[in-house]
Amino acid sequence: MTITSAVVRARTRAGKTWPDSTVPRRIRLISGITVIALALLFVTLAGTTQIARTGLRVIGHDAGPQVVATAGLYFALSDMDGQIALVLLMGKAHGQRRAEALQQYERRRNEAGRTLMQASALAGSDPRKRRTIQAVFDGLGRYERLAGQALLLDEQARHAPGPPPRQVLDTYREATDLMREELLPQAYNLTLESGTIVRRVHDETRSSLSAGRLVVVGAGVLALGCLVWLQVFLARRFRRVIAPALLVASAIAAMYVYTGFTVLDREAGTLLTAKRDGFDSVLSLARARAISNGMHGDQTRYLLDPQRADTYEHTYLDAAQSVLYVEAGNVKTYHDQVSAALDASPRRQGFPGFLGAALAKQDGELVSVTLTDYDGFQRADADLRLLGTEGRRAEAVAVRLGPLSEKFDAYDAKLLDLSERHRAVFERAVTDGEDALADLWFLLPAAMVSIAVLVVAGILPRLGEYR
Repeated sequence: MTITSAVVRARTRAGKTWPDSTVPRRIRLISGITVIALALLFVTLAGTTQIARTGLRVIGHDAGPQVVATAGLYFALSDMDGQIALVLLMGKAHGQRRAEALQQYERRRNEAGRTLMQASALAGSDPRKRRTIQAVFDGLGRYERLAGQALLLDEQARHAPGPPPRQVLDTYREATDLMREELLPQAYNLTLESGTIVRRVHDETRSSLSAGRLVVVGAGVLALGCLVWLQVFLARRFRRVIAPALLVASAIAAMYVYTGFTVLDREAGTLLTAKRDGFDSVLSLARARAISNGMHGDQTRYLLDPQRADTYEHTYLDAAQSVLYVEAGNVKTYHDQVSAALDASPRRQGFPGFLGAALAKQDGELVSVTLTDYDGFQRADADLRLLGTEGRRAEAVAVRLGPLSEKFDAYDAKLLDLSERHRAVFERAVTDGEDALADLWFLLPAAMVSIAVLVVAGILPRLGEYR
């Protein structure tokens, strides 16, 4: 049978015939439905990809870095106050250590200023965050004035190591109260606000990706079904086995359904890795490090201000239990319980607190070393408090400047190293996710144009037979 006779005597599987004029309309109708299905597929891919890009941008470049920055702000502010307390405790002695503490204070002050500027830039137009940041700026200026006055009075007093004269203490109390009651809570609130944004965006983005994958599969099945429908219609109507252009279009569409689903599935995993193994761990370690540094400052203040020693001891205990929780009603019991808990747990995992949460995903050896250093820090604290209770102030100051400082530095170095590792995981996950989306997004328009051209190339010859 010739092509002309096939056109004149069109048949379906059931043997029905159609007038010649209806065949082009049916081809256009099926082609139109196919194009709509393909457009739905690519619009779904594009939309879901954009949602993933937005989620990665917020977590990786906006709210996520702001959380880390504000956690660093808490650490810098806390250490500023701790260094001032240390300078006042040393008095006229320990000239080299005093100079080092003052240099450290200046470094932390500069860090706090830079971090506030970074947080201000990341806050954008958010009025609540900008108000909080401005309040911290203003409070920091007041703190620096009070700290400067305390240092000047202390320099004039030239007292021996230990508690300074009353006038110095009164000025320092005003400064440390400002820091602990206003500045540190404000810095912590900034971290909480940004952390809430990260968690919300992460959950919403993963939910959207999950739904998007299902829609991509549905749209892909519909598009491929329409391409097969068009292929079968043309094959039966014109007695052709295949239309090569439509076959290639079907292959490209199938490839993009598979690729899109795979990339979106990987993006969901990348977001989870960035948040759970990167962001959450970095934040837990930043909090553990900042609070631990505040504990170290409380040890200094415990010796510096005997009238408030009980207050600083209770503050130390509360902070220690937020870092690594064990049941204890006082600091001595806490020291004993930490050692007992670590001895009783060979794997040293599952401890509540910021440090326990940060160590939950680490290998056993790293966990053991970090917790051993934390235990050593607590044992040195026990030695300091024993000397303080016995009134041996000079020896207690020597412990604070020597063994206790060394133990804390070793423990703090482990936290910093762990934090850098998880920060690298976080940044790598965000970069990998963005690169995968960029590749998919770059090829998407080319695939859309290619399929459109192939569909047209597949039906034009058949339509030309009716001219």
